[in-house]
Amino acid sequence: MEDVLTRLAATIADRRGADPQTSHTAALLARGPGKCAEKFGEEAVEAIVAAASLDREALVAEAADTIYHLLVMLAARDVAWEEVAAELARREGRSGIAEKAARKEG
Repeated sequence: MEDVLTRLAATIADRRGADPQTSHTAALLARGPGKCAEKFGEEAVEAIVAAASLDREALVAEAADTIYHLLVMLAARDVAWEEVAAELARREGRSGIAEKAARKEG
């Protein structure tokens, strides 16, 4: 699974310098981090609506859109997917309760 996310993140990075007239990703990135964050939020809400409606196919599609827009938002702030993946790996096998407690202590 990570391979597809790594490839998608690389594609997004490659499109940073593309013509916004021919690349949706380049157009999003050209609008800046704030707009990329806004678009991510819109897609997340659409995923929430799909989940609440119990429409499985819509949820799958909206989840994919949300993940794509998360990666675009990260790229807009120069945060590599590998950084997020490393953080997830660091948390792997640790309870969410322990993770939250550790963040409050730090």
